[in-house]
Amino acid sequence: MQFHIFTRNWWKNNPSWPNGLEPHAGRKTTLGYADTQDEARAMCKEYNSTHKPGRLSKKAEFES
Repeated sequence: MQFHIFTRNWWKNNPSWPNGLEPHAGRKTTLGYADTQDEARAMCKEYNSTHKPGRLSKKAEFES
């Protein structure tokens, strides 16, 4: 089984929502692929530790 590692935003700007943010699972942007779940977790952990999520909470995730 191969794992797809990607980033996406969890919020979108919307001035009519509190704090100007609306919950929204954004488009997936591929970072790479891993052969094992441990490799996928490590790739996400490395990305998330070296990139600030910012206002829209952009984070790395994976799926099989």
